[in-house]
Amino acid sequence: MHEPPAPGFVANWPAPPWVRTLSTCRKGGVSVGEWSSLNLGDRCGDNPAHVAENRRRVLSHINVLPRWLHQVHGNRIVGDHDLHREADASWTRQAGVACVILTADCMPLLFCHRHERIVAAAHAGWRGMAGGVIEATVNALSVDPSELLVWMGPTIGPESFEVGEEVRATFLAHDPRAVQAFRPGVQGKWWADLYQLARQRLDCLGISGIFGGDHCTVQEQERFFSHRRDHGRSGRMGNFIWLERDS
Repeated sequence: MHEPPAPGFVANWPAPPWVRTLSTCRKGGVSVGEWSSLNLGDRCGDNPAHVAENRRRVLSHINVLPRWLHQVHGNRIVGDHDLHREADASWTRQAGVACVILTADCMPLLFCHRHERIVAAAHAGWRGMAGGVIEATVNALSVDPSELLVWMGPTIGPESFEVGEEVRATFLAHDPRAVQAFRPGVQGKWWADLYQLARQRLDCLGISGIFGGDHCTVQEQERFFSHRRDHGRSGRMGNFIWLERDS
């Protein structure tokens, strides 16, 4: 029986023709319950056999070697010859190897160069972003930042991300402009805009080619998993970027 195309969408950005992307959505897999149905996360309590089948379905359509990471909300980035997998970002110059970030509210950032054959992906929730994962990723690529394109994948939106004063203070200590990304909530809480915070940090690095930032994982319940909306019991979407083999 022929399987339908893997549910998901590609980044809407002016990447070179040899760059490929896929961001999966939550439908089209075999997981049940809180993980229904295309959960790609193997550390969120789902049946391992279901996760393996979901991953097989996605990979059968994009035909890449995935670089799965053990994400820890840090700022380590691994490259082509690094066997370490406890990291929150990766890069590659190898065709057919996909950098993969799993998310369910945190921001997946995909990077490519306008002319060189190099791509990267980073896991940028508020902890990783505050800890410098964006800067670490850009530095590891060792290219002119102004030649990079960045796509911000589905993330918890500014109408849904309530944080405490300590989160706001952390970002303001790094860049006073971060005040623009927070608006007052109630009882000392703040509504935070991760998309704007990421744009500010990318801008500081000299990157102007920034795209995406138009989804909310919390509010788009039928389409995306959300760790916050579902009280910590949810699956994970996969965000893939790779270099095409035949270009």
